[in-house]
Amino acid sequence: MELKEKILELKDIKMQYHTLEQETVAVKNINLDIYNGEFLSIVGPSGCGKSTILSIVSGLIKPSAGEVRLNKKCKNISGTDIGYMLQRDYLFEWRTIEQNVLLGLEIKKILDEESYSYAQELIDKYELGKFRNYYPNQLSGGMRQKVALIRTLAVKPQILLLDEPFSALDFQTRINLSEEVWDIIKGEQKTAILVTHDISEAVTLSDRVVIFSKRPSEIRKILIIDFGDSKIQIKEKRKKEKFNEYFDIIWSELNDERKDKGK
Repeated sequence: MELKEKILELKDIKMQYHTLEQETVAVKNINLDIYNGEFLSIVGPSGCGKSTILSIVSGLIKPSAGEVRLNKKCKNISGTDIGYMLQRDYLFEWRTIEQNVLLGLEIKKILDEESYSYAQELIDKYELGKFRNYYPNQLSGGMRQKVALIRTLAVKPQILLLDEPFSALDFQTRINLSEEVWDIIKGEQKTAILVTHDISEAVTLSDRVVIFSKRPSEIRKILIIDFGDSKIQIKEKRKKEKFNEYFDIIWSELNDERKDKGK
């Protein structure tokens, strides 16, 4: 993709946790620019602080050092700036699909005629209309995650944070849903940051992949993903020679990291 204006900047981010016995540094020296409309993935060893970065970006935790700038401004990021999609869908079983989609608008107290109309537009546009009066237990796992995404989009966030949202799904559902989510995010022209352990997922969804080192984590490498056609579908990307090239680069970086850890 053509990288345009910066929407998010991470400047010298460090996060350390304190207990009575010790101090643990989770991440350090994180400097990263995210661009408007970009789909960026973060991969790295387990426990390296990938999700910590999402929590810092969302404002759920404050970094020990450094700052987050949204639209070139250092400020407290509000709930309407950021949408967060987690591993579980966290749909309320006693609410219909439509009521679950409207939940974020209700919580943020921005449910009015305009936002309601937009939510209905999303429901219909992404083929959830005939399920609007269903309850979550009547839907498959993939459909439930799709509802969770539409609920997140309904509040019109500038940036979407995706914390392994497909990890609980079977392989076929995971492939199909990831492509559908990618289409929706690109269609709505949203900026997204995905944390994943799945290298194939990172390669096929991303414009860039950020590879973290072991804890205390730093950025080991940033890989630009370019299949030469921005409209190529995810399933087709997996058939390309470049897919294997990108996969091998990331795999090698992560395995070098494991070797370094063993020294």
